[in-house]
Amino acid sequence: MPVGLTISRTIAAPPERVYAAWTRPEEFAVWFGGDAVDVPAETVSMDVREGGLWTAQMRVPDGSSIYWHGRYTEVDPPRRLAFTMDDDPAVDTTDPVVVTFAPAAGGTEMRLTQPRDDLTDEQLAQTLLGYNAFFDSMEIMLAGRD
Repeated sequence: MPVGLTISRTIAAPPERVYAAWTRPEEFAVWFGGDAVDVPAETVSMDVREGGLWTAQMRVPDGSSIYWHGRYTEVDPPRRLAFTMDDDPAVDTTDPVVVTFAPAAGGTEMRLTQPRDDLTDEQLAQTLLGYNAFFDSMEIMLAGRD
């Protein structure tokens, strides 16, 4: 799996809490998409077990929607979560996004690694911006300021 990007961030919450933000639909809907995108909680479905499916709908500012889907490939609470992720319903991506959660000074070091797949350099740069906006929203939610 050629790595496309890796993002590390220390979140001011324990690993169990950060892991839960990734695996509880009502919390995932709050931060996934950041401030600019709406993810209605009723569009998020998560069967958080190896082989389980997940889906979420992003409603973007131009009025269009992005339908995300994937499969959990590894579930090791609260240390590691791996899942496939694609916005094309005809595609079943095989290389997973991997998120690890480790205790760190001040909370949890969360590290996300995403495969490059067929993304261009420009698309990877946009993906990085997107994830950072998502994680800003996650930090606000976990700090109770949402």
